[in-house]
Amino acid sequence: MTVLRETLQPSVKSREWKAIVVLILLIPVLWSPLVLFRFALYQPFSIPSNSMMPTLMTGDYVFASKRAYGYGPHSFPFASSLISRRVFAADPEYGDVVVFRPPGDISADYVKRVVGLPGDRIQMRKGQLFLNDKPVPRVALKESEAAAACGDDDAKVKSWRETLPNWASYVTYDCVDDVSYDNTGVYTVPPGRFFVLGDNRKNSVDSRMAKVGFVPMDNLVGRVTRIIWSLDEDGEPRFERLGKVR
Repeated sequence: MTVLRETLQPSVKSREWKAIVVLILLIPVLWSPLVLFRFALYQPFSIPSNSMMPTLMTGDYVFASKRAYGYGPHSFPFASSLISRRVFAADPEYGDVVVFRPPGDISADYVKRVVGLPGDRIQMRKGQLFLNDKPVPRVALKESEAAAACGDDDAKVKSWRETLPNWASYVTYDCVDDVSYDNTGVYTVPPGRFFVLGDNRKNSVDSRMAKVGFVPMDNLVGRVTRIIWSLDEDGEPRFERLGKVR
């Protein structure tokens, strides 16, 4: 269980061929269904923070589809020095919840939501997300008492239902008004990179910060598909959280 803390070119370099040969040689070892499932299809992760609340919470266990975006340098630990470009590549879509490794720390796995694709212009204005100079539609929901989202037992959490251009819809949390990164400059997403945000907007290290920045395609590990298990802070199961990630 792992703890989360440019487009493919037609030609294949020699080291890509070496990686392919290594994979072929390992097929007999990997043929066990459980090993193959973990190695090539779905990787389990545990969620250690509340930066993606309410979508994901501390104590959630999720599957990430490794084949969703093809296979790249961070798909197979032993092949990271052999595979320089993604194969069977498929781009993320608006609203995808992705596991990735930030350029500044490729030893750590992060989980965030894709809100900006290559060429997009992203900006935060008074806490609202703007995409290509237009406000992303959002509807205010009832205030939540999810204290864990803000780290304050007495906090009332504002929540919004946000909807991206492809109709991907999800809930975001807003703990405090007018804080850092509520108002930003315009981020123009470079080719082959993506802009990601945490759903818990005031408690997330994401593309607004230099520590993460724009996420390269090759740094994607997979797309989070569903919550497979969840435990609260007392170790009790949260059965209501099992299922597909929205």
